[in-house]
Amino acid sequence: MERTIANLKEMIRAGRGIIPADTVVKGGNLVNVMTSEIYPADVAIYKDMIAAVGDVSDYTGPGTKIIDAEGKYLVPGLIDGHIHSECSKLSITSFAKAVVPCGTTSMISGLDEYISVSGLEGLKEVLAEVKQSPLKVFWGAPYKTPYTIPESTVSFNFTKEVHEEVQQWPECFGVWETVREFLQEEDENTLGAIEQAFKNRLPVFGCAPMARGNDLNGYLCGGVRLDHESYDHEEVVEKMRKGMHMLIRESSVTHFLAENIRAVTEVNPYMARRVSFCTDDVTATDVLEKGHLDNVVRLAIAAGVEPMTAIQMGTINSAEAYRIDHLVGSISPGRIADILLVDSPEEFHVETVITNGQLVAQNKKLTYDLKAPERSTVLKSELKCQKTTKADFEYRVDMINGTADVLAMDVQGPFVRKRRDVVLNVEDGIILPDPEQDVALVSVLERFGRNGNRSLAFCSGWNLKRGAMASSAAPDDNNLIVMGVNPEDMSLAVNYLIEQGGGQVVVADGEIIEFLPLPVGGIASDEEPEVIAAQEKKLNKAAQDLGSTLPEPLMYMFFLPITAIPDYAITDVGPVDYTNLTTFDPVIKLNEQ
Repeated sequence: MERTIANLKEMIRAGRGIIPADTVVKGGNLVNVMTSEIYPADVAIYKDMIAAVGDVSDYTGPGTKIIDAEGKYLVPGLIDGHIHSECSKLSITSFAKAVVPCGTTSMISGLDEYISVSGLEGLKEVLAEVKQSPLKVFWGAPYKTPYTIPESTVSFNFTKEVHEEVQQWPECFGVWETVREFLQEEDENTLGAIEQAFKNRLPVFGCAPMARGNDLNGYLCGGVRLDHESYDHEEVVEKMRKGMHMLIRESSVTHFLAENIRAVTEVNPYMARRVSFCTDDVTATDVLEKGHLDNVVRLAIAAGVEPMTAIQMGTINSAEAYRIDHLVGSISPGRIADILLVDSPEEFHVETVITNGQLVAQNKKLTYDLKAPERSTVLKSELKCQKTTKADFEYRVDMINGTADVLAMDVQGPFVRKRRDVVLNVEDGIILPDPEQDVALVSVLERFGRNGNRSLAFCSGWNLKRGAMASSAAPDDNNLIVMGVNPEDMSLAVNYLIEQGGGQVVVADGEIIEFLPLPVGGIASDEEPEVIAAQEKKLNKAAQDLGSTLPEPLMYMFFLPITAIPDYAITDVGPVDYTNLTTFDPVIKLNEQ
């Protein structure tokens, strides 16, 4: 939606009805999110822009295309306020095929997983891919990479000097996902990114799970505008009372809406106008079976939110929070023509999708064949790590036989890991994992050829009884992560991913059970969403056949390197105590026999 003097003249004439509309959406009921009204109105579209709303008879010419919306409700395109689309394992093109038919026409993203594996070169290719897609991405430049304390390894380090360049790009709409601890620790690169944002009048997006009291005050004094991560509705209320825009997250593994929406339904309904939605991390399976932002709107309505309010949360509220409401978020003259035809505000089933003025989806499918671009070597996957052996996944200590008191990272939800003290057997100088006690080994291997780091620690909560599983997609660093109770199977899983150039794999008894290739940077695929969803189910079943009781065993595993939520995580530099912002030794005490 570039504007020059020449095309501004053209757009103004289209708005005045001097130039006829390309398309008119006729006979629908407008859901006006600006005024909280619903009334009959037609919509005139010129190129990618809404030219007029209401009586548009003056805008119809002999070549104007008519879209019949009789009996339907016209809703602005939905905006996902915070998402790592890469976690779906779908490329931008494939992700658009999944979510646009659900009514998601815009998303705010740092595209940071692509940056972690391919730097600015890869990012530019993805941004070019976005321009060929019906899905708009309002890109926020990551506050820094890596996101970890202590600093782990990625292929490209996003610094304050990088911000001086990229914040000038037309694609940049803010600073992405600024983690609280980096402000609290006064990290120079993070503060430099915010300094540039203030100079460029760009908003700073936040990530402050469990931030309350003085820590929250300090965070806000760092200039952060909004947050997408609260663990209960009291946290939402405090953040909103202190001036933040709040995004309620409902992802495939963190179902926060039911709890966080209580800030609106129980505490103060007037808070609703500054609340919006995001999905953060979704699977292809979830989107195909439940929907995307449309499902979140329906969940909010079911939780007691008025349909108009829920639709505002999915549209204009997000646009205003991110300062993009002059472009998207409402069906208004001068905005981009992103329009949904839905059955009713109450049921909210999306039947037709118009993006950038073009009809692109009907009945949950795109109306045309969207092709992924040819991939350059920048985004073709190569895992630059050495092959492993069984010995690489044996935890060796200076004692022949006995027991070891060990700290295992115990998963309690996809991101929260707590301390669990266990006693494990030591045989021939090796601490053994113990499936009966639900204790597995986990390792992260640096895969960009920068230093060859490898870590090893213990974890609980997966209930693996045999075998191993591994993934080269593991936000936010996307190093190679492997978990198992058999070092030989762990080595086989890692070596297979190295040979295949990335993906996800489940191994048992020396055999490859299931494998999903991820050829785009080792984190995504250009396959159809249905193909990825089918393979997701196979991988999860294979992991569950090994004993796992988690709903998404591989997704829970690949979140282990995320350090931004207390208490524990693991990266290529070692197991991390995030409360104290340091690595730790998981062996507490050795007890010689």
